[in-house]
Amino acid sequence: MKKKFFSYVIPSILGFALSGVYAIVDGFFIGNSIGDAGLAAISIAYPITAFLQAMGTGIGMGGAVHFSISFGRRDYEAQKRFFSGTILLMLLASILTVGVLLLSSEQILRMFGAKGELLILAEEYIKYIIYGAVFQILGTGLVPIIRNTGSSFGAMTAMIAGFLTNIILDYLLVWVLPYGMAGAAVATIIGQAVTMLICIALLLRKRIRATVHFQGRFQHTLVTIFKTGISPFGLTFSPNITLIFMNKSAMIFGGESAVACYAVIAYITAIIQLLLQGVGDGSQPLISIYYGEKAFGQMRQICKMAYGFATAVALGCMAAVFLLRGQLPILFGTSEDISQMVYMALPFFIAGFLFVGVSRTTTSYFYATHENIFASILIYIEPALLLAILSTVPRVVGLTGVWLAVPLTQMLVCGLSVVLIRRKRSYCSLTCGS
Repeated sequence: MKKKFFSYVIPSILGFALSGVYAIVDGFFIGNSIGDAGLAAISIAYPITAFLQAMGTGIGMGGAVHFSISFGRRDYEAQKRFFSGTILLMLLASILTVGVLLLSSEQILRMFGAKGELLILAEEYIKYIIYGAVFQILGTGLVPIIRNTGSSFGAMTAMIAGFLTNIILDYLLVWVLPYGMAGAAVATIIGQAVTMLICIALLLRKRIRATVHFQGRFQHTLVTIFKTGISPFGLTFSPNITLIFMNKSAMIFGGESAVACYAVIAYITAIIQLLLQGVGDGSQPLISIYYGEKAFGQMRQICKMAYGFATAVALGCMAAVFLLRGQLPILFGTSEDISQMVYMALPFFIAGFLFVGVSRTTTSYFYATHENIFASILIYIEPALLLAILSTVPRVVGLTGVWLAVPLTQMLVCGLSVVLIRRKRSYCSLTCGS
């Protein structure tokens, strides 16, 4: 069981980590090329990129969960329907988002707090990201499907190939050729396109093809995928809602320097959160299969291993980030003042890693077993709590209150996840206090 668990979870962790490093790579090259203004502009614009990727992940995971459950029930006709419905929804989402974002991207960036030079740089970056939306959505959306066909290593390989492509093109288009923000955006798009093409090749090799039948049952399949996908979409995008709220609060209480400081912190913490999400989503195929088979004993074992491993990963990351907090800002070419701000603020965020490990794993368990309401509660209450804290605490203690808002929110969500999971203890006896 342990061997099977780690054969799914380790590739998932690496894949999620690489998806987070996409943003860091852009920040690294832009920060060292343009400076603090470019780094802040990437941070402000990135939620739009993350929205596209989260949409792909949400639809892909929504279909993949039912794909695995159908496999556990030996309902192979339903497997075909869910696969076909997932592909169709991703294509429709790509067309819709390109149209909407091309018309509204400037207004969205202004709403996020961009103005002056930051707005010009952010617009230059995001314009090309929108043009490549189909690659973003399919590149991230096909990975969960590949993973749930039993090819965790293949999914990881696809993401590694895209990541390496992104690094090489960032170097060429930002440092060697003077394309700046546009070059970083194009590098990201092409990297996702490489991931998409490898995933398509893997699906063709497995002889998995989409066939669309516009019948009542197929329409029900689309609705089911969408409803399940709401949770993984929110789980993937919620750090970027945090980024939006934090950027606006940092601008109010600390100005552009605070935004640049949080950009570095957001890059670092995003990778940790994705590592922890990788544990939960890596165990999802096994949980869904055992749930479909009604093999609750095996499902209990997977749950215990997921919580234990998430805790170990969180503790390791806490120690590593704390020890390296003085060196990490240097990677992004920040000024000495910004580096010192990061050094002082980062310990506040480290405290939340353990809480994230519990809540992310719990959320993945919920949507893996059709408990979409509980999963959605945990996901969508987080930005509401963060907004409430940012509206009050910084008014009392200033910028320090902005930094405290994130770990306080994560602690509250973790407590709620423990309460909700106790209601499911008949299915899964967990190690997080239940």
